[in-house]
Amino acid sequence: MERLLRRAEAVGAEGEIPVAAVVLDGQGRAIGWGSNRRERDQQPLGHAELVALQQAARLRADWRFNDCTLLVTLEPCPMCAGALVQARMGRVVFGAADPKRGALGGCLDLSRDPSAHHHMLVMGGSRAEACSAQLEAWFRRRRQRGRQPRA
Repeated sequence: MERLLRRAEAVGAEGEIPVAAVVLDGQGRAIGWGSNRRERDQQPLGHAELVALQQAARLRADWRFNDCTLLVTLEPCPMCAGALVQARMGRVVFGAADPKRGALGGCLDLSRDPSAHHHMLVMGGSRAEACSAQLEAWFRRRRQRGRQPRA
């Protein structure tokens, strides 16, 4: 999680919301890294979890992740949580909870929804204080500066 926090800090300095993710295979090896890229790529699907999943899927040449773990600094949103269900992710470990938009226990829980064809193990709160503080500081600075106009 420390490495993810450093990566999130770097993308935050680039103007992205500071979120980073990694997919670990069954042996604990990193097979997919991701950080938010929505602003950089002007891509609504540029969430850290989806970027990491895409990289891991290319590396494995498989879309199933039953034996894998996703670590991410912020609780996944509904789009990302849905993708994790679709990808059959074995386990998700997140840092900061997101009670407003989180979809793995925050405002809803897609990992336990009866309609989900796959149920994954979810563990929240890994370095939660550091992950939350990083996000809060980034949003505070953004509010103080005012949102930068788009080109």
